Amino acid sequence: MFIQTELTPNPLTLKFIPGVDVMEEGTISISNDKKGISPLADGLFEIEGVESVFLGSDFITITKSQAGEWDVLKPAILTAIMDHFVAGKPLLNASSATESVNEDEDTIVTQIKELIDTRVRPAVAEDGGDIIFHSFEDGVVYLEMHGACSGCPSSTVTLKEGIENLLKHYIPEVVAVEEA
Repeated sequence: MFIQTELTPNPLTLKFIPGVDVMEEGTISISNDKKGISPLADGLFEIEGVESVFLGSDFITITKSQAGEWDVLKPAILTAIMDHFVAGKPLLNASSATESVNEDEDTIVTQIKELIDTRVRPAVAEDGGDIIFHSFEDGVVYLEMHGACSGCPSSTVTLKEGIENLLKHYIPEVVAVEEA
């Protein structure tokens, strides 16, 4: 198994591409204090300096602590990822809850989600992150930043100048975009 790595706009985050499907559907962000959700994440959290793990469709994004050094962390992370997939372990524990979908969403929320899913998420996935719709209240769209997007210095610019402008252009009811 050959695992590629890519830099992300967030210097504390690296994207690892194992060459196999990671998540069949959706994404999940797991912080170091949320053990028991994923055997892969639990193994990565055993490496000192790993703060969070984001699982995407075909990639894993790891965020390290400020003190951690990629030169030290990267070999251990690569080994943990390789060992997990070679052993054929499950990605998520059976008891992990999945996000439910509300089928009674109004038209504006449906349009917002569609634009985010088709225009925004593929772009941020390239950088090892994800942006998830959280809510829409009083004209403000609240989004959750995950993976490389969480804590990224350029995430505010992405939200305000990229996503906000896109949503305002297509959906006049949107007046602002904020991080949830």
